[in-house]
This record gives sequence, structure tokens and C-alpha cells, in this order.
Amino acid sequence: MTKIEDALESFKNKDYEHALDLFSSIVEKGEESAEIHNNIGLCYYNLGNMEKAEDNFLKAIKLNPKLPQIYVNLADLYYKTKDFDSGIQLLSQGIYEMPDEMVLAHYLARFYMEDARLDLAIDELEKILEKQPENYDAYYDLGKVHFELGNYALAAENFENVLEFKNNNEWIYYYLGQAYEANDEIDKALSNFLKAIAYNDSFHPAYKKAAILFLAREDYDDAIEYFESYLDLNIPEDEKNNIKTLIERIKKKQENER
Repeated sequence: MTKIEDALESFKNKDYEHALDLFSSIVEKGEESAEIHNNIGLCYYNLGNMEKAEDNFLKAIKLNPKLPQIYVNLADLYYKTKDFDSGIQLLSQGIYEMPDEMVLAHYLARFYMEDARLDLAIDELEKILEKQPENYDAYYDLGKVHFELGNYALAAENFENVLEFKNNNEWIYYYLGQAYEANDEIDKALSNFLKAIAYNDSFHPAYKKAAILFLAREDYDDAIEYFESYLDLNIPEDEKNNIKTLIERIKKKQENER
């Protein structure tokens, strides 16, 4: 086994200290490459030394600015450390070098989202969808951005697009339900919360949402049923006490209306 193979095997086995020693010894012998500095950066990243990780990722980019994985690795570092400005600058450079690498454009969109530059995020996500109309992750992020901006109909439209490619996902049904609820389309909202429950009967947020919508429609029996199911799930004790109180109030209201 060569030293580089030994280093890669150690990295694969999460023996980052040993892998780092081996990669570093290769560099000390003058065998530098973008790939080796990228691997050294990953070792430092996994060992928690972000400064040295960043330094090696930047060296790797300088040696070969057209390896997308290096930009992704350094972007992950900037994302973890919440250095959004550096991440945006890095990814913009990567897109300049490799304009067809949509993964970099998507990373850039997510940095814009985290940095509250939502209009710029929309621009990047729409560019991605022009080239990759079946990119359901981009539809998902676009739905989240539009929801945050209060564009609930557009949010619902994009979450519906996700379901064309990735159905049976409780979170997508849940977000879609939220978008329809915010757009005052209660029947569609309730339908999606119930789909989330049908797919994952332990998904407690959807039970509460469904119960509240049943309550708003004065479907008291259904509201009680879903609140009681909600109580059986893993929720905080304070929340359980609040829901029990609410159920008692609903039952008293039913009695008073009889």
C-alpha cells in the first residue's frame, strides 16, 4: 500500500490524526496537489481546527480552481462558522470558474437565504430551475423563500412541484399545509396535514395543526380526536398540560351547545 493509499484508508476509517500525518509528509516531500491539500483541509475540519482547514482548502483552490468539491468543502466550513460573506464570495468565484456547476449555485442560494438576501436567493434558484427543471431541492428552497416573503401562493406552488418528484414526505406535506393555511385555503391545508400524518403517524406537528383547523371549522369531535392523538406523542410536559386544558374547554363548549 502506498502512503497516499494508507492516508486515504485512515481517513475512511476516521483516523484523522494519522491521515493528517501521512498527507502532511507527502506535502513535505514536495508532492503538492489540490487533492492532497483538500484532504488535509478535511482532516483539520474533522479535528475541529477550522483555521488550518480553511488555509488548506484555499491552497487547494489556488492549485486547481476548477475542482467543485473543494468549494463545497470550504463552503460547508463557512456555513458552519456562519461566515456568510466569505461563503458568498467563495461560491461566486467558483461559479465564475465553473458556470455549469449547479451545485455551487445551489450552495450560493442557501447562503443568500441564511444571510436574508432573499431576492438574490430567488434569482439563483430560478437560474438553477431553468437548467434543471426537475431539481426538487431547488423547488423546496424556493418554496421556503416565498413563504418567508409572504408569497404563500407561490410557496404552495413550489412545494407542489416538489411532490411531483418526491412524494410521501411528511415535511413537504407539512410545509405545503402551512402555505395553504397562510393563503387561507383551509381545506387544502387540512388535507396536507392529514397526508403528513398518514405517511408518518408519529409526526406530531401535523396532529396539532390538523386539530387546530378542525377546531376553527367547529368540527369539535375531530379536533378532540387529533388533540388526544397529539397527547400520545413525544411532546413537552408543559405542552401536554396546555392541550389537556384546551380539550376540556372544547368539551365544555360542546355540552353548553347541546
